[in-house]
Amino acid sequence: MSDKIYSVAVSCRNSIGWVEYDREAKTVKVCLDDAQAVADAEKFLSEKHEIHVPHETLRDFSEVTVDPLADEKSFQLVLTRLWENTGVHVDWSRPVDYVKAHPHYPKAGE
Repeated sequence: MSDKIYSVAVSCRNSIGWVEYDREAKTVKVCLDDAQAVADAEKFLSEKHEIHVPHETLRDFSEVTVDPLADEKSFQLVLTRLWENTGVHVDWSRPVDYVKAHPHYPKAGE
């Protein structure tokens, strides 16, 4: 994996894949075998969002504007809102290298 690319595993419906954030080019690419999920996730991950984030305590929230393409930390924060906005689930614990080698669930009968 390139040092300039941050990747994380994702899934949606019967498709498993990954999201790539290019740290240098500040771009996102969603790799899933589900065209609608790709379109929804890439749109969401390319737009600025108002997000409530905690500060000193879990009761000390404020709304901040986050540009997911600005840097890796911002990208990761917006990934935490991906599922509820697009139906694409971030599989934080799934090894992304494994996913890249096996990019989707077997279809029925395979």
